[in-house]
Amino acid sequence: MKKTEPMSESYFYILLCLSKGANHGYGIMQMTEKMSDGEVIIGSGTMYGATSNMMKKGWIKEIMSSEPGMMRKRLYCLTEAGQQAFHDEVVRLKKMLANVEEV
Repeated sequence: MKKTEPMSESYFYILLCLSKGANHGYGIMQMTEKMSDGEVIIGSGTMYGATSNMMKKGWIKEIMSSEPGMMRKRLYCLTEAGQQAFHDEVVRLKKMLANVEEV
């Protein structure tokens, strides 16, 4: 089994949001805040840096919106590599939780 580096909370939530479908940065920020009951807030600077880095890693890509009124918004979606990175992190976290349950 390969060792994967733990993912930051921001990266995890961005990938989690995108696992539910394509979204724009502001939508991801709102969805993250709602899913985490306000405990995780992704600011615009963090969002820009994270999406830029994840595009370089090949985890996400930009797509064009087909909805009217969203022409200027950048939409992001997961790539296969992003789906795998997210899956690997979920497996890693589940294993950690299983260890807690054993105690």
